[in-house]
Amino acid sequence: MPSRRAVVLGAAGAGIGAALPATRAYATGGGDGVPVGTPPVLLTEQATRRLLVLDPRRRVWDPEADPSVVRWAFSPVGDPRYEDLLPDVSWVYPCEAKVRLHRRRTYVLTTASFGFVAVVEHPTGRRYWGAAIGPGDDLFNPHSAEILPDGNVAVACSTGARVRLYAASQGPRATRFAEAELKGAHALHWDRARQVLRALGDDELVTYAVGGTAARPTLERTDAVGLPVGTPGKTPGGHDLFPVAGRRGRLWVTTNAAVFQYEPKGRVFVQDFAGAAEISRKSVKAVGDDPRTGQVLTTVPEPGLGETWWTTTVSVHRPESAYKLVDGGIYKARWWLPY
Repeated sequence: MPSRRAVVLGAAGAGIGAALPATRAYATGGGDGVPVGTPPVLLTEQATRRLLVLDPRRRVWDPEADPSVVRWAFSPVGDPRYEDLLPDVSWVYPCEAKVRLHRRRTYVLTTASFGFVAVVEHPTGRRYWGAAIGPGDDLFNPHSAEILPDGNVAVACSTGARVRLYAASQGPRATRFAEAELKGAHALHWDRARQVLRALGDDELVTYAVGGTAARPTLERTDAVGLPVGTPGKTPGGHDLFPVAGRRGRLWVTTNAAVFQYEPKGRVFVQDFAGAAEISRKSVKAVGDDPRTGQVLTTVPEPGLGETWWTTTVSVHRPESAYKLVDGGIYKARWWLPY
């Protein structure tokens, strides 16, 4: 996804659009072929510059015609809690959304290509921490974020070719950070079992040791594994990195060419997972599984939309099905599974 566009997108509304009950209240049932227990779906919806949590029981989502499909929504535009982050400029092309548990609270981590990064409490929309990294230009392009056990926040800056670790534990406007270079830094994951930060770049999956103190963190590169080669002569193009919910320890890894799972014990990338033939394809922007139902969701760009990386479809595998967002500009989709 390009990091800059000479466009000004209209604001999609301010702050929290729908603060429904907390995580445990997201109970789901069947209907329209949806397995009982299917979790809601969290989207980065770029056409309206929002994060959306949508009802999994509805195969077609049309928030304009039926607002009830939206379980929760977030935009920092017009929200005074995020005013200093210049969201009119920085909140363009939201490109990451993941739900995390930290000290018994639920947070949504989000980034946007023009510089916005924040950890947002759910469902209140309260700001745990946020930063504006080069707002409005392509110097950094924050593409993903992760929260660490001490409350600090790592950010992957793809165009800036670096991973930053912010001392977010020190307050919602903390600015101190440590950083390390990583070409095409696209995704991050905190490995709880091994207590290391993993980062996905253009060519490699890198492991960082986190040191120092919460107030003055450090990052040290300790290991790297080359990504599987895709198209000859081209970079593998690492994109998404996410825990495999149904097989603890493994990580989903997407590249420009395919979808893999990474097995840390053997330091190998494999495609031995169920449904690999349908799940693995080119340009997968997000992938994740639901351990309860076994379903896997992915997003892949479709032609004819406002941007070449957008889609209106969230593909579901095992069994094959899909969700559709009317007039959407989806980039990533995640199951609502606080981790």
